[in-house]
Amino acid sequence: MEPAPTGRPAFRRILLKLSGESFCRPGEGGINLEEVSRIAAQVARVASLGVQVAVVVGGGNILRGAQLSRGTDVVKQATAHYMGMTATVINGLALQDALEGLGRPTRLTTTIRMDEIAEPFLRRRALSHLDKGRIIVMATGTGRPFVTTDTAAAMLGKELGVDVLMKATRVDGVYSADPEKNPHAILYPELGFEKVVRDELKVMDMAAISFSKDNDLPILVFNFKKDGNIERAVLGAPVGTWVASTPRPRPS
Repeated sequence: MEPAPTGRPAFRRILLKLSGESFCRPGEGGINLEEVSRIAAQVARVASLGVQVAVVVGGGNILRGAQLSRGTDVVKQATAHYMGMTATVINGLALQDALEGLGRPTRLTTTIRMDEIAEPFLRRRALSHLDKGRIIVMATGTGRPFVTTDTAAAMLGKELGVDVLMKATRVDGVYSADPEKNPHAILYPELGFEKVVRDELKVMDMAAISFSKDNDLPILVFNFKKDGNIERAVLGAPVGTWVASTPRPRPS
């Protein structure tokens, strides 16, 4: 096991994007409580450093709206997307309880009203939660169909004024090709938005990349499966791939 990272955080406020697959074992679906506990422990440790943390969760481990409606008229496309949004709430509830079980005050917010289980997302209230040291878990994406949770994460990150959008993946960063298929794929430590678009590199969906580029929002793509990587990234260690128009912050 690598030693615990030390130092001062390189970021004051972050947005962590967790796909639905973060909540289950590779190749499986549903929710695996060991995976949820492991994610929550990493996020809690980052918050203990004094970093303000917002989390956007996906729902692909439960249901992918785009796939459900593909090639059929039984469920309309817009309906399928709304079904996918409700799946993110299930993940959000699990993560909220896991974080609070570790003593970290947490608020689950949604862009679709579900008053009995979550707060409606209100920017000023969300900022107040962050300033008070509460972790925000944001579900239901933008609340509108045909928009991915990646794009929602970029939009919400800009709205909350985060320093970086941290995209959690199961590989070490952005490669020249799929590293799970091509053993000769090259890992990029840093990238500009232009190269990502030009070479169609697998970072996030292109709408999220375009939004981040236009709004100067840095993206860090990293392997969250390696315990401590979220902390290392927050402390400025050379973890993953830094996608931005400015250099990666260095440890202080």
